[in-house]
Amino acid sequence: MTNIIDGKAFAAKLRAEIAEEIKRDGLKPGLTVILVGDDPASHVYVANKDKAANEVGINAKTIKLPADTPEADLLGKIAELNNDSAVHGILVQLPLPKHIDENAVINAIFPDKDVDGFHVINAGRAATGQDALVPCTPLGCSLMLKDVLGDLSGLNAVVIGRSNIVGKPMANLLLKENCTVTIAHSRTKNLAEVCAQADILVAAVGRPKMVKANWVKDGAVVIDVGINRQDDGKLCGDVDFAEVAPKCKAITPVPGGVGPMTIACLLKNTVTACRRIAN
Repeated sequence: MTNIIDGKAFAAKLRAEIAEEIKRDGLKPGLTVILVGDDPASHVYVANKDKAANEVGINAKTIKLPADTPEADLLGKIAELNNDSAVHGILVQLPLPKHIDENAVINAIFPDKDVDGFHVINAGRAATGQDALVPCTPLGCSLMLKDVLGDLSGLNAVVIGRSNIVGKPMANLLLKENCTVTIAHSRTKNLAEVCAQADILVAAVGRPKMVKANWVKDGAVVIDVGINRQDDGKLCGDVDFAEVAPKCKAITPVPGGVGPMTIACLLKNTVTACRRIAN
């Protein structure tokens, strides 16, 4: 029988553990989110981050800047936060207005306060097997995989997607767990056959229901990172859930799978950053 991985329940458990850790150890983690512009989806997402952070005992604040904010002003605000000892985590909500260089902004954040895990130094640390703040979505996927499978050592893992936000850091986390890892993408030849060899299949490509039953090995664990809106307004993942689920040992649904873990892992990264900076 297929195990449907309940991301909402897993995230709730993780948030409770974080709250207990903060209370038990007397931590005072601080998180500041910078929101530039008026994108409605970003405003909702940032509000959810604030709410979740404050509920577990993280001092969360949001700085809202107008869409026409000059890049220099945004970089100046980041510099202030880098030097603020009460702020342990800094997150600039993406996407940014087109006149601002996202890479310049990301790399202006002090690496040990980069709770999104996007800074080039954190990416380099992760790629070389060092301790790093890693992007929240891959971290959540890794935690769920270890919960389902325990030891991942020796398993064959395929990641569909090579983005800096999900695909590449996901591959690095799986390598750290001693998996044999393939990063597949739109140019991969015989993609379905490559995926069908995987004990662990992570889909993060942004194409609705692309992964079909013949792409999936019997008994595989499938993590669907995709979130796509269909013509009827309903959300779906990159995996054709109805077709694939019967073949799996475990699978994440969309919605309710990976999504809830992203904010929970942001809180986890903030506590990690707090401990490192305090030491």
